[in-house]
Amino acid sequence: MSKKKLVIFPLVFALLTGCGASAPVDDGNTDSSAETVQDVSNDEASDNAEASDATEKKSSDDTSAAGSVTPSEGKYDMRDITPKDLVSEMTTGWNLGNTFDSWGGSGLSDETYWGNPKTTKEMIDAVHDKGFNSIRIPVTWYDHMGAAPEYTVDEAWMDRVEEVVNYALDDGMYVIINSHHEEEWRIPDNAHIDAVDEQVKVLWVQIAERFEKYGDHLIFEGLNEPRVKGGQDEWNGGTQEVRECVNRLNQTFIDAVRSTGGNNEKRLVLITTVADSPVKPAINGLTIPNDEHMAVAIHAYTPYDFTFKSDNSYDTWDGSHKADIDYMFADLRNKFISKGIPVLMTEYGAVNKDGNEDEVCKWVTYYLTKAKELGIPCFWWDNGQFNAGNEFFGIFNRNTLSWEREKVADAIVEVYK
Repeated sequence: MSKKKLVIFPLVFALLTGCGASAPVDDGNTDSSAETVQDVSNDEASDNAEASDATEKKSSDDTSAAGSVTPSEGKYDMRDITPKDLVSEMTTGWNLGNTFDSWGGSGLSDETYWGNPKTTKEMIDAVHDKGFNSIRIPVTWYDHMGAAPEYTVDEAWMDRVEEVVNYALDDGMYVIINSHHEEEWRIPDNAHIDAVDEQVKVLWVQIAERFEKYGDHLIFEGLNEPRVKGGQDEWNGGTQEVRECVNRLNQTFIDAVRSTGGNNEKRLVLITTVADSPVKPAINGLTIPNDEHMAVAIHAYTPYDFTFKSDNSYDTWDGSHKADIDYMFADLRNKFISKGIPVLMTEYGAVNKDGNEDEVCKWVTYYLTKAKELGIPCFWWDNGQFNAGNEFFGIFNRNTLSWEREKVADAIVEVYK
């Protein structure tokens, strides 16, 4: 798939072997005189409510296909906490990419079908011990769903996802689960929207019911890069029709989660723009639902020519492209943050270009410092690729439990010390 870059602040969404596809040209309405991001401090996080009786809530229903799970203290606590206060507790995040979002295999083999090893508790522990307090677990469900109208999710797949969610929750981490590579059926246009809307609803009711017992450290992200594949302005905000359909699906996702009651009435849920894009047509076209426990998810591989290999690729970060990052975060601040709507950067990252680790460290320090000023936690896209494929976003070697690009990992966590 060809890659196109943005005029003002290039961003990209990884190819199928990574997180999505490539980025197109901005419509030119980004204000080149936009002020750069200023310091915006978060309110102090709300005090934790008294812990509920975790032992009582554990019960036998926390036994997955892999065996019983011993919960960490507070794992099931659902505080009455604002999205802003909850997000302020999150520091830096990491994606378990090319794992549960993989597809094309059969049954549970999908987890390793794209080349990564089976996820272990030791892997998650290593990420946590490095200094990451948040993890995103992308999940593709369509390979594991039955026929309409029930769209029943395979229980073994749900069990395995829950098992890995527990690995992270038992470390006290914040965990995001989503619905990832669903573009083959989740087509947001008028010709498909009615059927798509129903399937999104049924899917998220099942996910929400399974995970209802977990507390506020578990977050649901409804749609990953929703778009019409190959459609007009696919990565640049889409058409008015597509934006309206994505808004409808965001609302359906929230309604489905809330309908299951219990802890899901207060669970933080993430909506997004067309393709998770931060460009102005995308963010301006997003309808904000009336919900007290909601935030916005965005993806920004910015600047594209540095974070990806391209025709105009460069591998040195000398500060001359800082404005690309400034404009992007300024737009997010003006559209969402200034109105009290938290933002999470659920994907960002930069590929390894022939060992330019020191340059990536300089870039990521600037990027995350700007994000931190606005209280935006960012989740590095780690697909486990170092020497194969075409997107070397990997920083953690899951086979050896070591950090392949340790300087980058250290630079990420250093911003939050």
